[in-house]
Amino acid sequence: MSGGPNLEQIARGDGLALCASGSWTARFAPDLEQIVSDAEKLTGSRPNIFIDVSEVSKLDTFGAWLIERLRRSLTNGGAEAEIAGLSANYSSLVDEVRRVQPAGAPEPTPSALTAMLDRIGRAVYGVGATVIALVGMIGAVLAALTRVTLHPSRFRFTSMIHHLEQVCWNAVPIVVLITFLIGCIVAQQGIFHFRQFGADVFVVDMLGVLVLRELGVLLVAIMVAGRSGSAYTAELGSMKMREEIDALRTMGFDPIEVLILPRMIALVIGLPILTFLGGIAALYGGGLVAWAYGGVDPEAFLARLRDAISINHFTVGMLKAPVMAAVIGIVACVEGLTVQGSAESLGQHTTSSVVKGIFFVIVMDGVFAIFFAAIGI
Repeated sequence: MSGGPNLEQIARGDGLALCASGSWTARFAPDLEQIVSDAEKLTGSRPNIFIDVSEVSKLDTFGAWLIERLRRSLTNGGAEAEIAGLSANYSSLVDEVRRVQPAGAPEPTPSALTAMLDRIGRAVYGVGATVIALVGMIGAVLAALTRVTLHPSRFRFTSMIHHLEQVCWNAVPIVVLITFLIGCIVAQQGIFHFRQFGADVFVVDMLGVLVLRELGVLLVAIMVAGRSGSAYTAELGSMKMREEIDALRTMGFDPIEVLILPRMIALVIGLPILTFLGGIAALYGGGLVAWAYGGVDPEAFLARLRDAISINHFTVGMLKAPVMAAVIGIVACVEGLTVQGSAESLGQHTTSSVVKGIFFVIVMDGVFAIFFAAIGI
């Protein structure tokens, strides 16, 4: 029998039999929907209802789901509904449909105030987790440094030299170029505005103090955070994804001692060197612009520079460099070790490493400015 679907109602004592027949497939979807909707109106009419499907000639997932939907509707209405007469060909299909759980009620949409408080709470939690992770990494690095100091043979000197080449030597061209250009721009703008007051030569004072004390180390630190900090995060994150860090622990090695400490020391050595070279390049660029644009010849520029700056300006800039390097390294390593097992996570943490590194560098520069002002330097 391959005709259309049908559902006949037959009374059996105080019960009722719903005898399905014909083809219960998606081809007859409109008819099936109407048949089942009419049958669902029997909810609560009889205590026992049997759904006899022994005469169903064809059954697909659509038809099986409507039969199951009818059973659930009758059951929810208080009747004891059962499906009977299933052939062996269709029993597994009906059983599979029966395992489908009804969708739960949708969660209520939070109000604007609740959503705002939720975002604030998550942000505060994220800041707290970041601070705890940074403090934990500082402690772990200091502990590893103490162990290496007590047992120098454990230090990965070759690894440190390799990272020093990557962080410092390979970065020299781009750092020198950018600081040279920044020095040119600062000098040109200074001369342009000082000229209105006939004070062209004071651009040397501004350039010397600004480059050696603030701008030089800040620019270089930001470039290193973007270049080397992101590289550290990507390297450690990739190793975390490939479970190489877990393998080191399994072999009895401390990842902080093997991976983190050489990178940190290379960064602490490399950033002051780059700061010095960047400062020289910026002063050289400023001197060229002062000569070509402002008419300040090199001898006058150097003489004015010697009068304008002191060793304190140079010292302040150089003292900031290793601290900023440590901050960049700690942030980059924390982000690298928190990468999960996906490329998306690696990208997110690499971006976060650069953003947080630059943020903490600027914060540290402000802290240093307040400190040196307080002690009169």
